[in-house]
Amino acid sequence: MTKTSAASAPRYEVTPLELFFDVVFAFAVSQLSHHLLAHLDWHGALETGTLLLAVVTVWAYTSWAATITCATDLPTLWMVLSVMWVGLFMNASIPGAFTHSGWAFVIPFLVIQLGRTMWTIVFAPDRLYRAHFVRVLLWLSATAPLWILGATVDADTRLLWWSTAAVVDFIGTWLAHPIGPRRLRSAEFEFDAEHMIERCRLFLIIALGETILTSGIALSERAVDTMTLLAGTASMIATVALWSLTFGRSHDLVSEHVEGTEDPVHVSRHAVVAVFGMVTGLIAVAVGSEKVILHPHDRGSLALSLLLGGGPIVFLTAQGLYLGRIVHAQWRAHWIGGAALFVAGIVSLLLPAYVALLLMGAVLAVLAISVRRG
Repeated sequence: MTKTSAASAPRYEVTPLELFFDVVFAFAVSQLSHHLLAHLDWHGALETGTLLLAVVTVWAYTSWAATITCATDLPTLWMVLSVMWVGLFMNASIPGAFTHSGWAFVIPFLVIQLGRTMWTIVFAPDRLYRAHFVRVLLWLSATAPLWILGATVDADTRLLWWSTAAVVDFIGTWLAHPIGPRRLRSAEFEFDAEHMIERCRLFLIIALGETILTSGIALSERAVDTMTLLAGTASMIATVALWSLTFGRSHDLVSEHVEGTEDPVHVSRHAVVAVFGMVTGLIAVAVGSEKVILHPHDRGSLALSLLLGGGPIVFLTAQGLYLGRIVHAQWRAHWIGGAALFVAGIVSLLLPAYVALLLMGAVLAVLAISVRRG
């Protein structure tokens, strides 16, 4: 196959099936945020991060497979529905994954990862994709024993094995699963980058929705008073600002770049990598906002500063790196905003919790407005 442009690849609209598929992962994002809130320490953060890597990998690889095979085709429809079915049980086991439900998480996870990859090898549109997914299968098969071993041991040791497996899987995603000299030459592949970028945006909407959902649930548990209104408004301002940063000028720049790129796989693959970081940041913001709304007068803490300051910094870093390195856009405002959030996080250690939320909302609002204005 000769080098192609993005325009030469078949294009498909995002289908109702794909939106339906995302519902199962909206549930997963909610489960992850609740797990972090219930285990708000370094150990809980590492557990949540490990499970997040696993869950987003399942979503991303399945969405990629549906993009190259067309979600309206009958074999793809059954593949996506099968992943939904098994994925529902995987995501339901998240709260107990590091206690009593290790096998309940890891068996569905491996069934999806290995089974879907073998399916993709069979239904891949050409030999280049088929060879690539054989390499993907080898990478996933190499980490499968680590996932299985982790399910057989206690929680602390399980975290060691599973986090190692999750990081190796993520490295595979980052490097495009090379095996020796055999590696992905992405410019040789036809790929509907617009479709996959839109799938990434829809997944980010799920994560943004989680910040609204958690804030809304927290608000419903408190009496309506001045502090509730203040904290709820600050949370909403922060969420709207993050939405604006995701779907404002950056949306237009990415769309323009995708239309003219001669390497749609490269653009889309790194968009998936960026989603890992952006969703991590959004979950942190959701948990931090819920904590403040429920306990606005608590003193500042390192955990809260990391959630409300560190979460947006991770989001901005992931987005900024993608825009700078892949789209070749200048995004100095992201780094300035990240520095401001870092300072706000340090200051908030000495202030009540609601002030930390107000500071985060204010910094993000100013950043979003400045980016909108260019």
